[in-house]
Amino acid sequence: MSRFDTAIFDLDGTLLDTLQDLADSTNYALAVNHMPPRAVDEVRRFVGNGVALLMARAVPEGTPPEAEAKALADFRAHYINNMEHKTAPYPGIPELLGALSAAGFHLAVVSNKFDGAVKGLCHNFFPDTIPVAIGESPSVAKKPAPDTVLRAMAELGCDPARAVYIGDSDVDILTAQNAGLPCISVSWGFRDTAFLEAHGAQRIVDTPEQLLAALTED
Repeated sequence: MSRFDTAIFDLDGTLLDTLQDLADSTNYALAVNHMPPRAVDEVRRFVGNGVALLMARAVPEGTPPEAEAKALADFRAHYINNMEHKTAPYPGIPELLGALSAAGFHLAVVSNKFDGAVKGLCHNFFPDTIPVAIGESPSVAKKPAPDTVLRAMAELGCDPARAVYIGDSDVDILTAQNAGLPCISVSWGFRDTAFLEAHGAQRIVDTPEQLLAALTED
């Protein structure tokens, strides 16, 4: 029998390649507020801690709080209506989730992206395999606090002793630690292998096929 029967996934950089849509909405918000644009690689470095911190990092240094808040509101309004133009699952992810679902795994997504976007993306891309999707909201502390993971496991009704957390960032490594779960890090997302190793990754996989093997091994 496999050690695990529950997999809690990060979303951006783990299941979905959302970077270009995030960059487009970031630069839309900057443009309408007469601020200079950011390169895609800059946005890659800015993501992972929620959209408020993304925009705090993207606006010019010294931006007044009210101007930063306006840019954040413009980002949110733009992103919720434009979040699927260039976003797609990473190759092999639908097959991975299908195989795990067929094997009886409990599956969930937890993300620092705002809750409406998380639920919308999971509904549209993974309607048959991800029954629980939890994002940033006033009712739950964002990662690396364990709250979203604990809520997901409660909603799944799973055994935490057989759960594992999967993500692509240092935030995900800390989240798993805080939730008391083992962590598998993926190298195809927004942070590379060297970065993950430097931030204490326990185990790193390079493909969804390797991840499936890691999740289903005895």
